[in-house]
Amino acid sequence: MSNGTESAVRLLILLAIGTMAGAAAFTHVHDLSVAHGQPDWIGWANAVAVELMAIYLGLEIRARRRAGRPVGLVGSLLVAIALLSLAAQVAEAEASVWGWIVAAVPSLAFLALVKVVLSNAPIIAPADEPDQPTAYQYEEPADVEPLRPAEPTPSIAPAVVPPRAVVPSNRPHVVGIIQ
Repeated sequence: MSNGTESAVRLLILLAIGTMAGAAAFTHVHDLSVAHGQPDWIGWANAVAVELMAIYLGLEIRARRRAGRPVGLVGSLLVAIALLSLAAQVAEAEASVWGWIVAAVPSLAFLALVKVVLSNAPIIAPADEPDQPTAYQYEEPADVEPLRPAEPTPSIAPAVVPPRAVVPSNRPHVVGIIQ
């Protein structure tokens, strides 16, 4: 089987399982909503919201992984939505262990498919930005010769300035200064 044929078969299987799992989950969410007092149209709205939200969150995780962005919050929301769908399926099931297991198959199949598909998404690290000096860095231009220390010069001693003398004045409270 060629690589293209294998990819097409995998896609068909993915679509078939996804469609069936989605339809079953969709029906369970709708029926549970109606059984607990919601009008029929709200039952459909709940089912659409839950199932499309799961699909959207899966796509969002894949896009974030490609971009190298974190997926924690989106992944948590996907698990929460899948658990909500699973709870609706189990609640609609026959009250037995086998009834619950059989009812859980669509959600579990959906979660397994999401895991497989998302594990194939390449994780790409964020692109490094080109090295650019920041405000506190200085880069010497390539065509300018770097500064070198100047030749030492002989030190010149400062001129000696005699201290100023304080001479008492005729007035006792005023101090005079001779320059």
